[in-house]
Amino acid sequence: QVQLVESGGGLVQPGGSLRLSCAASGSIFSINVMGWYRQAPGKQRELVAGISSGGSTNYADSVKGRFTISRDNAKNTVYLQMSSLKPEDTAVYYCHADLVIRRRFDVRRESDYWGQGTQVTVSS
Repeated sequence: QVQLVESGGGLVQPGGSLRLSCAASGSIFSINVMGWYRQAPGKQRELVAGISSGGSTNYADSVKGRFTISRDNAKNTVYLQMSSLKPEDTAVYYCHADLVIRRRFDVRRESDYWGQGTQVTVSS
């Protein structure tokens, strides 16, 4: 019904940059909050950055000053601009959304919607 489609992951050298994109598609009424999580091997999934419909943002301390989250409400898309990448940023990055689905006769809140994940590898 609704999909979160991610792109932009890949291999980059330390100090380099990548931009991740996540586009929500389907019968969407609205998107309240979108964010990025990541999970490295042997570690738990952690919040990287989040952004509300009004543009308020929050970041993990480990990425603050290096990463920037933004969104295009008209395109139902969230971005994560990653700069000054470090090897410890290597992880699978997951797009997450708190959204409202449009059904035939009503709408339904879906507060825990996930993308498939995209690999980011920072290595020389």
